[in-house]
Amino acid sequence: MENRAPPVAALWAIRILGAVILLIGVVLVGGGGWLAMLGGSLYYLVAGIGLVASGALIIMRRTAGAWLYCLVVVLTAVWAFWEVGTNGWALVPRVIAPLVLLLPVLAALPALEPRRVRASYAWAGIAAVIVFAAIAGWGISASAPPILVRAVPAPGENTMSEPAFQQVGDDWPAYGGTYSARRFSPLDQINRDNVGSLQRVWLAHTGDLPQSEFAQEKYGAENTPLKIGDSLFVCTPKNIIISYDAATGQERWRYDPKVSDQNIPYTAACRSVAYFEMPGSIPDSACARRIIEGTLDARLIAVDAATGQPCADFGGDGQVSTSENMGDIVPGMLSMTSAPTIVRGVVVVGHQVLDGQKREAPSGVIKGFDAVTGELRWAWDMTQPDLPTTPPSGAVYTRGTPNMWTTATGDEELGLVYLPMGNSAVDYWSGGRSELENRYSTSLTAIDVTTGDPAWSFQTVHKDVWDYDLGSQATLIDFPAQGGTVPALVLPSKQGDLYILDRRTGQPITGVEERPVPQGGVEPDQRSPTQPFSTYHTLRKPELTEASMWGMSPIDQMICRIQFRQAHYEGFYTPPTSDTYWIEYPGYNGGSDWGGVSVDPRRGIIIANYNDMPNHNRLVPREEADKQGWVPRGEERGGSLSDGGGAEGAGDPQAGTPYAIDVNAGWRMPFTNLLCKEPPYGGIRAIDLATGETLWDRPFGQALNNGPFGIPSMLPISIGTPNNGGSIVTAGGLIFIAAATDGLVRAIDIETGETVWQDSLPAGGQATPMTYEVEGRQYVVIMTGGHHFMETPVGDEVIAYALPDR
Repeated sequence: MENRAPPVAALWAIRILGAVILLIGVVLVGGGGWLAMLGGSLYYLVAGIGLVASGALIIMRRTAGAWLYCLVVVLTAVWAFWEVGTNGWALVPRVIAPLVLLLPVLAALPALEPRRVRASYAWAGIAAVIVFAAIAGWGISASAPPILVRAVPAPGENTMSEPAFQQVGDDWPAYGGTYSARRFSPLDQINRDNVGSLQRVWLAHTGDLPQSEFAQEKYGAENTPLKIGDSLFVCTPKNIIISYDAATGQERWRYDPKVSDQNIPYTAACRSVAYFEMPGSIPDSACARRIIEGTLDARLIAVDAATGQPCADFGGDGQVSTSENMGDIVPGMLSMTSAPTIVRGVVVVGHQVLDGQKREAPSGVIKGFDAVTGELRWAWDMTQPDLPTTPPSGAVYTRGTPNMWTTATGDEELGLVYLPMGNSAVDYWSGGRSELENRYSTSLTAIDVTTGDPAWSFQTVHKDVWDYDLGSQATLIDFPAQGGTVPALVLPSKQGDLYILDRRTGQPITGVEERPVPQGGVEPDQRSPTQPFSTYHTLRKPELTEASMWGMSPIDQMICRIQFRQAHYEGFYTPPTSDTYWIEYPGYNGGSDWGGVSVDPRRGIIIANYNDMPNHNRLVPREEADKQGWVPRGEERGGSLSDGGGAEGAGDPQAGTPYAIDVNAGWRMPFTNLLCKEPPYGGIRAIDLATGETLWDRPFGQALNNGPFGIPSMLPISIGTPNNGGSIVTAGGLIFIAAATDGLVRAIDIETGETVWQDSLPAGGQATPMTYEVEGRQYVVIMTGGHHFMETPVGDEVIAYALPDR
């Protein structure tokens, strides 16, 4: 048979294919050689050499080039399975791209070898099968069901008592359900058998959407409504309080405190409000029932729950300033984004002090106000324990001390409020902190609500320079013990450890060990030789290795491997460095963050959603930071607000210290914007309260809105996404949660971890849902405000779900 020359177009296609393979090979040779010199894997160098030869031969129309490429693919598959086994996500950057490129290589064989056309097409067909089988295998692996470790306790098996102050009933009277923060509802009308019929019954718009570019970069909402009687109470990002009819969503009233954009800190958020009933008051009298909120501009406001009118007996016209005696404050540096906690008639508040700006930031003082009059009852300034309630004339509360930006928990019977404390101002430099700052930072501190004096304190990180401040509420429980139960609490942490403490004394009930940790960094004399580790339970995963690096192709995975080898990393608690990047794992988003945990007291189960991402950080010398123009809030060039809505710590000045900080949150790659660590990036887990054993665990969040270059993949595959927000648990055997970046709200079977219902939200669901009953009908409500940090769409919807009305 006569051999016909391939068409000109086919020849050019072959040359282009060969050039692409050659170029990929050159990149792999260069990067692979660099990686090899750093002590990393030799694969990329060897594979690159093979691809350079393959590409050159294909350009010359040599059949050997195609077969050499096939050999590289085969050896790549062997190496990939040797390095990571059958881990579907880990195989993606190693084998998918080479297999996809195998298709045009085999399709080119008829032009390279005309005499073997049929054989060439056969090989192409085989390659196609391999590619689709690999992709299908990855999908199956990525969508694997929850890992069931052991049977979940039946209701009543590990039942905890529920004192009156811990009971929710038909309402949801506090951010965490009650001030015990169990996030558990006894309602069971919606259960595992009928949740598939759950539907939207009303949707309301708050109308609070960003009106400036600055605000657009900072909106987050994070709100959990309260429900008392037949009213639902919502607060918006800029602190507008709205009352809705809980059954219909009809707006009853709103109160706008007129917060300016310039007062927005890192995030415009209002996680919740607080509810208070005046003891002994006439039920329908003005402000007998009141809603109290803290604002972004540091005001404590009380309004009538029935009308929304300011309570005239509370401060001046229904408000008091919480920033008095705190010195000069730049707008946005001092705010309240979390709900107050009210115990024995005292409204306890802390503040969010804008992170990373300057050492001489506003004080982290904790204040207690009278819930009726707004009068300041006490103030706890940790470095001035003998200070009167207000400092002497001309003096201020100690600046730069650890603050409480998140939500406290309260025990009405013990008269204690439990404060999850943050860090001193500037997180990544510990020089200059006082002894008392080092004692109370990153600790859970119990305050006697009648005096403002600390009762006890339990520290989770010594001399914290990792931004591991306590973001989660502690959850009050009754812990099983011999002969009964112990009044206790569960303390989640960003580093993933869960601690069980006696809430009367702060003493650990379960094991806590001081273990040696890495030393050195820029402040070697400041680093603690040991850190506390919980032996009860940790959400933290094994330490990173070079093989943990990820990407969408071998090239970007290789880049991440190079960054890993170049960075300083000695495992958990690697100290900060300046001459090179260092890896912080887990990153500052947890582990557990402000969403906290939920507890089913009847089954004795803790539900914890968590993040699993590293940060890639570097301390930046002051001279270099100054050249970059990194200045504290209020000192921006031209006086305009410009610190943006990117990741916290991404160019924070830390003025007053030798170093600024540059945080790559989640450790993202340049260009593709994918994360350097392999998935999953978030999960959800059920834990046996009595033993700390894992009951089930699963990746949490689909890849719908995630993808390279910021392009949503739309893949309904459980990649396990970053998540912010918490869960609630009901007596119906269900967990309700949104939180992930996929724009879904879910109901999860508490016994199996399987999703049994879900709905697509109109905006990001970075908030904790809640549930209640009105006139015999159970509702589940979530606010979809979106979140700038999580890169989810901003919205203003409050959405209620219920079973069909019969």
